[in-house]
Amino acid sequence: MARLALVTGAARGIGRAIALELARNSFDVAVNFNHSAEAAEALVKEIEALGVRAGAFQADVSDSKQAEELFRKVREALDPVGVLVNNAGITRDTLLMRMKPEDWDAVLSTNLNSAFYCTKEALRDMARARWGRIVTISSVVGLTGNAGQANYAASKAGLIGFTKSIAREYAARGITANAVAPGFIDTSMTEVLKDDVKAVIAAQIPAGHIGAPEDVARAVAFFAREESSYITGQVLAVDGGMTMC
Repeated sequence: MARLALVTGAARGIGRAIALELARNSFDVAVNFNHSAEAAEALVKEIEALGVRAGAFQADVSDSKQAEELFRKVREALDPVGVLVNNAGITRDTLLMRMKPEDWDAVLSTNLNSAFYCTKEALRDMARARWGRIVTISSVVGLTGNAGQANYAASKAGLIGFTKSIAREYAARGITANAVAPGFIDTSMTEVLKDDVKAVIAAQIPAGHIGAPEDVARAVAFFAREESSYITGQVLAVDGGMTMC
């Protein structure tokens, strides 16, 4: 029987690519969305066409009650969650002196708190099954920092510490926790940039080009598979070499 993966913020961009890649790896997929219902339903049809089960589930995972209800609905409609991908995230970029408290709170709530709420719910079933995969989408910004993104960098760095702590707590129960840290990836957030700006960025990447959502998705799928069972507490930068040590 296929294991069930829940991907938060899965309707678009990197989350969408992750959901499709997990389906190609024979996982059933629960697609979480907040506002993009039409895109989520279209994604479910694409996943089902790959021969696995899928469902779309609305929830604002930055709200603990909604996160709890999300897991109940997924469990009833499909199965307990065996693979959790914490992908939900937002940006509200500006220099720190201009950053409003609500911009700080919104980014930390969506990016960091949601991972806490969802991971806590997922661990209930994973601990009973003595098997589980938690993959959290961080960012290279969480490793290096970035001007104008103090809130985003703080949330993404927090996810790395969170991931390592969960890995230590649950490794003996057959549950792994790893983070994927994307670099500059071609998504809707980068589409607004002019071509000359993208060219400058690409020139700073050792690989020589901007990444695709599928690059991140393949890394996530690796951590979700059985073959990665002895890897936990790690951060994999998918960045074309931007942050190599």
